[in-house]
Amino acid sequence: MIDYLRKILTGQFEASLCMMNECLETCTQEHWDGKIAKYPFWHLAYHALCFVDLYLSPSEQSFTFRDLHPQGWKEFDYPSRRFDKKELTEYLVICRRKAVETLASETPESLERESGFHWLPFTRGELHVYNLRHVQHHTGQLSAYLRRVDAALQDPKAMRWVRSGWRIST
Repeated sequence: MIDYLRKILTGQFEASLCMMNECLETCTQEHWDGKIAKYPFWHLAYHALCFVDLYLSPSEQSFTFRDLHPQGWKEFDYPSRRFDKKELTEYLVICRRKAVETLASETPESLERESGFHWLPFTRGELHVYNLRHVQHHTGQLSAYLRRVDAALQDPKAMRWVRSGWRIST
């Protein structure tokens, strides 16, 4: 059963990140700073990736800040600088690799432990589902924004739904 659960979670993390990657790759320079609610496109993507990275860690104490987080936790509220497409697509690759590695190491016991984050009072297993919902929520915002501002992306085939794994479904 644990192998089956790992396979499902990995497939859905990869699909979610694949869809976010398509948003990042598709976004033109003209729209990189476009507002989604009160934040620029790039900031929303950065936010989603920071939390993917964080919640794949065993706990908040074990989270390792990267060069993309020069001010530590402050970066999670508002980044200290603007990030470009290359930086965020590279960060997405790091998050994808971390997801695959983290999920491969989960055991039935580890999934039943507390999340490791005091503000999320549920198990690590539920944390993975929560994390998936969070990244997909923001990917949906990025995708909807791009469809709204770019007529070429209004075609349903322009940005496809990915069912599972790191590939575009046909």
